[in-house]
Amino acid sequence: MDSIPHETQATSEEAPAPLRIGILGAAKITPMALVRPARSVPEVVLAGVAARDPQRGGDFAIKYHVERAYPSYEAMLKAKDIEAIYNPLPNALHCEWTIRALEAGKHVLCEKPLASNASEAVRMAEAATRTGRVLVEAFHWRYHPLAARMKHVIESGELGRLRDIETSFCIPLAAPGNIRFDYALGGGATMDVGCYAIHMLRHLAEAEPEVLRARALLMAPDVDRYMEAEMRFPDGVIGRMSCSLLSGALFRIRIRVRGDRGEMRVFNPVLPHVYHRLTVRTVDGTRHERVNGEASYVHQLRAFVSRVRTGTAVPTGPEDSIANMRVIDAVYEHAGLRKRGEPDAPARAAS
Repeated sequence: MDSIPHETQATSEEAPAPLRIGILGAAKITPMALVRPARSVPEVVLAGVAARDPQRGGDFAIKYHVERAYPSYEAMLKAKDIEAIYNPLPNALHCEWTIRALEAGKHVLCEKPLASNASEAVRMAEAATRTGRVLVEAFHWRYHPLAARMKHVIESGELGRLRDIETSFCIPLAAPGNIRFDYALGGGATMDVGCYAIHMLRHLAEAEPEVLRARALLMAPDVDRYMEAEMRFPDGVIGRMSCSLLSGALFRIRIRVRGDRGEMRVFNPVLPHVYHRLTVRTVDGTRHERVNGEASYVHQLRAFVSRVRTGTAVPTGPEDSIANMRVIDAVYEHAGLRKRGEPDAPARAAS
């Protein structure tokens, strides 16, 4: 869907120059998601950063050895030597600034969730197609070898016929003033951490679900601090997801897949390079596995560069992003809440 212009493709005679990436904003996720990974990926240069506060952008450039700080987002998008943009802005700004970057001729690696809602994701995908630029959603977990290993266990048949899949992403974010609780900025637990839980369900089921029901606990009008949802896949497999930004548990990020012959449990599939554990229990016994790999962000950055330079397929392109946003929209609808990006609709009070 996101075609690659001929001039950015590698040739057999000469290796391409490093991909020069500019950073929109000085978000807290950027050092972990881009700066440190770039040290392991010589095919990348951190060429620029722009923040709403130019002083903050300048400080960021000095601290993280970014080549240049630009006075504004617009100025950086006009820079001819910037080839790609990393967009970690608040969710509500993903659509506008990703489209502006694409229309400025830049490839874009955009933080998850790609957009405020599915309609925005469609617009972003259309812009990528129209401009011939690459658009990738930064679901970094999907690029670690653990994601493929989980699918292999399911496809091997050792769990038997699948019955249900459960995913959870619950963390304690004791910061009520955080932008993750701001509806106008695309906040909510389902947007921030639930998007992972939904993405994992879709990956493991390899299909698109119908949302059956959802229930939310609110932090502010229409802003969920907790969400649980049940969905059904075309083959009858039931998917359940739960997510929270005010979890009573310190860290509950896990997957459980059950079949008629056994089950697979995975602890911490989102940051597998920090620590994870895959456990398979069947009538034949129990085993525990660890899947080797670099940081998931390093795998993701390499895949983004390869997509831009050689057209290599990625699993988190625009079509996947649209499908994920459609499920997020449906979860909010079934919970009786507004989709993100609908500021003029009546709000539901906090509970």
